[in-house]
Amino acid sequence: MLKAAVEKLGDNALYVVERTGLMGMFVVSCLVKGLTPPYRLFPVVKQVHFIGARSTLVILVAGLFTGMVVALQFYDSLVRFGAVAALGSAVALSLLRELGPVLTALVVIGRAGSATCAEIGIMRTDEQIDALECMAIDPHKYLVAPKLLAGIIALPVLTTLFDVVGLAGGYFVGVVLFGISEAAYVQGMYETVVWHDIEMGLVKSLVFGLLIIAIASAQGYFMHLQRQGAFGAEGVSRTTTEAVVISTIGVLVADYLISAIML
Repeated sequence: MLKAAVEKLGDNALYVVERTGLMGMFVVSCLVKGLTPPYRLFPVVKQVHFIGARSTLVILVAGLFTGMVVALQFYDSLVRFGAVAALGSAVALSLLRELGPVLTALVVIGRAGSATCAEIGIMRTDEQIDALECMAIDPHKYLVAPKLLAGIIALPVLTTLFDVVGLAGGYFVGVVLFGISEAAYVQGMYETVVWHDIEMGLVKSLVFGLLIIAIASAQGYFMHLQRQGAFGAEGVSRTTTEAVVISTIGVLVADYLISAIML
């Protein structure tokens, strides 16, 4: 029994390593081919609209209420120590460094990442990807590369929107509702926030954008290679669920690693 358990564990580990290497080579190939002439601008713009513009409303709502609840929680803590003047800097640093990029990435996973995986998965199960290859059309360049480039472009923009609206929500709670000095709130942000804090958030959003679309695309593209078999509607739904879970875990792990490197 112990031998069987060890063999199963090793087999699963080898499967994970194999899938990770396959996805890594897939992403590198798509990026290289996407940056190789001839360039196809319209598909990238179309995907930026899908990933970015169509996510704007939910990002604005999420950013507003995140900033408001962060300001509310920090105010409750800071008022006990008589340090409410630091509310602006606390809200700004938490949004710019962590909450902005991470929550934006999680929203995009649920709205665009799942749709991307389902779209490519349906194309795989309907043999549309095989048809592209039969017509000598490279699926990496034609299908996946525009999505990857769009994710890298859209996530920093969405993160910036999230941060700006979140700071406005924090301002509303701190200054309008609780009567903190407007000068203290703004001056606290001005004196505390430096370019390194903004840079950290932008680097995270770039990495998250690539990571989300890469995982979603690879899961859909290679769904036919899964051990348990993934075909038809059931296979697409299972693959999409796995893509969302893996993307979420990947974003959280990458968030810690980037923070550890850049702090």
